[in-house]
Amino acid sequence: PAAPAQTAVAPPAPAAAEEAPRGEPVKSPMVGTVYMSAQPGADAFIQVGDKVTQGQTLLIIEAMKTMNPIPAPRAGTILQILVDNEQPVEFGEPLVVIE
Repeated sequence: PAAPAQTAVAPPAPAAAEEAPRGEPVKSPMVGTVYMSAQPGADAFIQVGDKVTQGQTLLIIEAMKTMNPIPAPRAGTILQILVDNEQPVEFGEPLVVIE
């Protein structure tokens, strides 16, 4: 019985280890509404797979009628976009994952 238990425990550990280095989430610095482009109908600032530079605008968060560009904290590749256009977000909520 001990051997099967070890086998059952072993697979989740490598899966967690694989996910850990896969990028760093960019978190919302404020409560507001996400906008993925500069204006309705315009192209989104970023797509999954895009290479971004430090300081490049990833998206905009509207808070109290003010549009706040959210910059990339570092250069990298967009792995995931975790929010949708016009989605409300909370402080600290992950927005984008950069590798």
